[in-house]
Amino acid sequence: MARKNQENDRYKSFTRRAILLGGVQAAAFSALAGRLYYLQVVESDKYAMLAEDNRISPRLLAPPRGPIYDRTGLELASNEPTYRAVVVPEQARDMVAILEAIGEIIPLSEEERKRILIDAARKRDFVPVTVKENLTWEQVSRLEVNAPSLPGVSIETGLIRSYPLGKPMAHIVGYVAAVSEDELTGDPLLELPSFRIGKSGVERQFDLALRGSPGNSQVEVNAVGRVIREISRQEGTPGQDLQLTIDAGLQHYVYGRLSAERSATAVVMDVEQGEVLALGSYPAFDPTAFTLGLSTEQWRSLSNDPQHPLTNKTIRGTYAPGSTFKMVVALAAQEAGLGGGHEVYCPGFMELGNGRFHCWKRWGHGKLTMTQAIQQSCDVYFYDLAKRVGIDAIAAMANRLGLGHQTGIELPGERDGLVPTKGWKLAYLGESWQGGETLVASIGQGFMLTSPLQLAVMTARLASGKAVKPTIVRNPEVLDPAFARQEPEPLGIPEAHLQLVRGGMDAVTNDRRGTAYRARIDIEGMEMAGKTGTSQVRRITMAERAAGVVKNEDLPWRRRDHALFVAFAPVDKPRYACAVVVEHGGGGSKAAAPIARDILMETQRRDPLKDRDGGQLAEFLRES
Repeated sequence: MARKNQENDRYKSFTRRAILLGGVQAAAFSALAGRLYYLQVVESDKYAMLAEDNRISPRLLAPPRGPIYDRTGLELASNEPTYRAVVVPEQARDMVAILEAIGEIIPLSEEERKRILIDAARKRDFVPVTVKENLTWEQVSRLEVNAPSLPGVSIETGLIRSYPLGKPMAHIVGYVAAVSEDELTGDPLLELPSFRIGKSGVERQFDLALRGSPGNSQVEVNAVGRVIREISRQEGTPGQDLQLTIDAGLQHYVYGRLSAERSATAVVMDVEQGEVLALGSYPAFDPTAFTLGLSTEQWRSLSNDPQHPLTNKTIRGTYAPGSTFKMVVALAAQEAGLGGGHEVYCPGFMELGNGRFHCWKRWGHGKLTMTQAIQQSCDVYFYDLAKRVGIDAIAAMANRLGLGHQTGIELPGERDGLVPTKGWKLAYLGESWQGGETLVASIGQGFMLTSPLQLAVMTARLASGKAVKPTIVRNPEVLDPAFARQEPEPLGIPEAHLQLVRGGMDAVTNDRRGTAYRARIDIEGMEMAGKTGTSQVRRITMAERAAGVVKNEDLPWRRRDHALFVAFAPVDKPRYACAVVVEHGGGGSKAAAPIARDILMETQRRDPLKDRDGGQLAEFLRES
């Protein structure tokens, strides 16, 4: 009886457990069914939309960058179609493995692999990273054939910046290159693998206007993210066009003329409106190489070059103006009441205190008027003027003529130069101004520093009597209101004073006693007026003289003086101003004046202020 009762208890217990388990299973099944009903019926619209989002991928489209033209409409920077391979890290998963696979199909250097891995690490995983640009059609075909074994890799078509005129325009137009990490602003456009921004020249100055606005597209992708088809596409707004005042043909000529020297620079500008027609800095670099991406070896070669091809010397090179500064002193003296009839006897030196200041002509010029002093570049005459006028009056005139401060040209990186005053020396060096420093400043030496562009502006102002400002863009206010052009105001210098200085410059080149007579233009109606200058780099030491070094040409190239020349033409009705600096070229009359003569002859022959047809210009450039 007891055994029977035990069996009944076990049976009841089993039954209870079975019922409990069944209940749990029924509850779980009900919950699952309810969840399925909720997801598939109640939330069906929401998840259908998410599924659609996974199938359709939105993509940002880079807008075409605005082209850049010269004053005649010749293209200086344009866009050309190109193919590039990109990889999306989150789809590739193992980047090292995928690069290894790609490297078996197309050449991929170790340097490129490192760059790709760094790019992938600093960007979000879903942002494509460029693997290789400018693929040939054969390389594109090989990658497409192997696409199934390359998850996350795709081929994109895009545009690449092209600079058809190369080195002669490099320092003006500049170049574009990939966005660095420091330049990321949160703008998704900057994270596109193909996107480039301006790094120098007008490409950098007007980068925002040239960029344009992005477009977008929607593409259908498969489970591994590969694009199957494009569903919709809205193109972006192209960047604005940019037209420069530069005459490409003249620029080409200037660059070629400067290439006869190891390092030189020249500026040509319109004396009335300030339009810059040529801005040559030799040597230069190939801007397209930067757009494609320089190798480490190429970068080292450029940055270590002693001729500094990466520096735009027209706005960033600063030199003592030498005797080209004497016109400034002559105008300051006239304003102080010393007329052109003021005579000074030059015995070859001037004594001041315990110091003796020599003229470049050791045996002296004898008695000279102001015009004759400019013509023969007598140092003693200008020592005398400077001693009477004082450094602050000279500096004030220099500032009115555009020296000692940035000109405001639409190029990045311009330097100020320096025109010293008594206050400047006390503030920056904590020392009082010395009388001898005024004499040294009067011949453009000592603390004085100017850029070639500033010298060209000074010459244009002397020739026109107006406060001309240089400009290199024809419609700058459309691109940036900060660069709005204004009609040049009169300088406020009496015309008689300017005429006296111009007469002296005329005598420099067109009188047999002038320092640049050999470099004159003897074509009637094209004559130029100019002024020579020599910027001392270092004195020849007594030890060097004892060793037989007596002339600049006897020194190593880097120790020789800089040669300068400023000029305007034609003499009667000036239209063009020019400034030339030949680094370590020695004397201005021998090295710089002949270059300025050739450039001004070519400028007048071409007459760029009379705009010509761009097609004719293109033909000229091809022939030359």
